[in-house]
Amino acid sequence: MTSRVGPKGQVVIPKELRDRLGIRPGDEVTFRLANGGVVVEPVPSPREPRGAFRGAGLLRTVEAEHAEEVRRDR
Repeated sequence: MTSRVGPKGQVVIPKELRDRLGIRPGDEVTFRLANGGVVVEPVPSPREPRGAFRGAGLLRTVEAEHAEEVRRDR
């Protein structure tokens, strides 16, 4: 696979490689030199925290602590 360097130094990563690496528009990639060439690698995105602690009872704990703080401040 080849790609041309544009006037601004930009290169398009071929779709097949983007698909295989899971690179989507807006994703970050890193660049490094290796063996006389450039290696482009996706930056792992942080795991979505939403729902990660479901069922742990943390909400009830935080609510109880908050209620206690409110009572103390009165």
